[in-house]
Amino acid sequence: MKDELNLKDLKLNINGLLDIGFVEESEYYKYETTIINNQFHLIIKIEKNGVIVSDCFEISTKEKLMPYYVSSASGDFMGQIKDEYDRIIQTVKEKCCIKNIFKSEYSALVIEYVKNKYNDELEYLWKKFPNNAIWRNKGNQKWYGALLVVEKSKLGINEAGIIEIIDLLLEPERIEQLVDNKKYFEGYHMNKKHWITVKLDGSVDINEIYKLIDNSYHLSKNK
Repeated sequence: MKDELNLKDLKLNINGLLDIGFVEESEYYKYETTIINNQFHLIIKIEKNGVIVSDCFEISTKEKLMPYYVSSASGDFMGQIKDEYDRIIQTVKEKCCIKNIFKSEYSALVIEYVKNKYNDELEYLWKKFPNNAIWRNKGNQKWYGALLVVEKSKLGINEAGIIEIIDLLLEPERIEQLVDNKKYFEGYHMNKKHWITVKLDGSVDINEIYKLIDNSYHLSKNK
């Protein structure tokens, strides 16, 4: 039975799933266990798209239980079964998933570039803003980049919808030269004298963005 949970904005680490006992099938990854003194058989399947499917059977009768993960579920064992289910899913989220907030091709490219060149991972610092993440220089802990998902209107773009952007350190004189409010903008939620925002929609060549990342990293060393 399909429950209401999924791994939205999380990317599965397949090796991590296998390490904690999931088995790969053709269309999903399956985990099976007996719980509550071997009275119940719990099966959890995670589909390739991240949707979680789960069933629980009473071993003695082979009867399937009603959905135990909904708030209205009640019964002597429902709470214990739900606790075990929640424990397993939390383990999956903590040990077998990475955040997958950023969907654009250019976001994927810059994340890979920073990882390969500087061995830095995005840090998600704010619960209130889960779509915002930063890179920091390991040498001095200074930020040199931020990856964000924002409403286009926040940048002054007269369009509906959201866009992925990157904030980078840049020399003030170059910011003045580049900002055109079409592809380049003053730093979003940053010091506008020292940060620039670049759209990650393909309007700026990716190699130019790589150069700006390198320059930002260099500037962060001197902060």
